[in-house]
Amino acid sequence: MRYRVGEEVLAKTGVYEGMLVATVIIGLLMGIGFVIGGWRGRQYWLAIWGGGLVIASLVYLTWAAFFAP
Repeated sequence: MRYRVGEEVLAKTGVYEGMLVATVIIGLLMGIGFVIGGWRGRQYWLAIWGGGLVIASLVYLTWAAFFAP
């Protein structure tokens, strides 16, 4: 497909902001579950990775709530 010079092409990704926020919320819940499961099962690597997932999810949700355009 050819485009004219100066013509703006918009890609349709099919990803919406609500879908991304829902995915981050699911990741937050999974991270909490990983921390609890890792701590109880004495699998501390799982708790550490779960903690990282919780932190990353909270950072994104904070950014989306206060700083997103």
